[in-house]
Amino acid sequence: MSKNIVVIGGGIIGLSSAYFLQKEGHKVTVIDQSNMDAGASYVNAGYLSPSHLIPLSAPGVMKKGLKWMFNPASPLYIKPRLNIDFLRWTWAFNKSCNQQHVEKAAPVIRDISLLSQELMSDIKRGDGFSFHYDKKGLFMLCQTEQMLEEEVKIAEYARELGLVAKEVNQDEIKQMEPNVKINAIGAAYFECDHHSTPHEFMTELKDHLLKSGVKINGNEKVEDIDVENGKIQTVKTNKSNYSVDEVVMAAGSWTGLLAKKLGINILLQAGKGYRINTEIATGITIPAILAEAKAAVTPMNGFTRFAGTMEIAGINHNISKVRVEAIAKAATQYYPDVILTVEEKDNAACGLRPVSPDGLPYIGRSKKCNNLTIAAGHAMMGWSMSTATGKLVSEIISDKKTSLDLAPFNPDRKF
Repeated sequence: MSKNIVVIGGGIIGLSSAYFLQKEGHKVTVIDQSNMDAGASYVNAGYLSPSHLIPLSAPGVMKKGLKWMFNPASPLYIKPRLNIDFLRWTWAFNKSCNQQHVEKAAPVIRDISLLSQELMSDIKRGDGFSFHYDKKGLFMLCQTEQMLEEEVKIAEYARELGLVAKEVNQDEIKQMEPNVKINAIGAAYFECDHHSTPHEFMTELKDHLLKSGVKINGNEKVEDIDVENGKIQTVKTNKSNYSVDEVVMAAGSWTGLLAKKLGINILLQAGKGYRINTEIATGITIPAILAEAKAAVTPMNGFTRFAGTMEIAGINHNISKVRVEAIAKAATQYYPDVILTVEEKDNAACGLRPVSPDGLPYIGRSKKCNNLTIAAGHAMMGWSMSTATGKLVSEIISDKKTSLDLAPFNPDRKF
């Protein structure tokens, strides 16, 4: 049965949800408070990475966060503040930083990431899409023996979970990347990983949705949501009122604020990430994580992107020149012939990633509202999990058996 659905949020999760919902024959309207041409869905590293098995809330991360708190160039920064939502999130995050949680979360992250790769490949093959999508794997480049040992252990763990990964030495790195000088003693290489150019997919996806009858309304902010007997009746914005059968809340870092309007308390914090693009030919053809620096490198269509940092400091789009410079320095430390220009650094952009305390997204219905489906909290894995999330949302709303077990993603889960 066709339903009238409003999707709140026009990022990659919202648009992926709209894509699969319209395929099921539903009438879909996407609402976003922005112009829908910037933010995390546009500035991310473009990875579809089942290799990123270890959630942000891993053993030792909280200790590192406290240590890095006074370093403005650190890859992880958690700004302390007297805010009840932040304090509750921090408490839950700390509770999740244990090995038992990692072992529970890793297969879940693997499965949703692999499903996303499969679905992204399907989309690329059909419906006239031509966006850049490549399957060249991912290096975890290491400059120290200690880091190499850690990354090789993760690769071994990934293999135990059925992923294709191996250790490579300096000579093998050179053979795989012959046209660029790389300063690394070795790497873990994940053949299972894919990459893309985000703005290309976002642009083509919006065009496809519009041609398919989906309405996309940018610069439209949700101001209120009317609920009667546990069911949303109307979504009210600064421009219009929408009568609905179903609502998808995929508003990224703003999801927690919107959920509060419905009496739903979702633990969520905005995690800011940065990107620097260069159109200078770098010779880089295989994506890489610069392991010690916690920065990402992606050869995109016509340019190379350097990205990184996780800055949990509330909802803001302030650009930290110190953090931008740290990413630029890391690029040169690992790729000595790559020197990013002042102009490229000045043109750096940021995006806010919605971070749950346990590193797993919220996907599913809340008991407090029976026609609301939440899809948020993907942290650094939003792009990796996007199409699978959209598929799951469409299955929930269409009353179909879901492709994956939704229990780990339950929006009402306790921490």
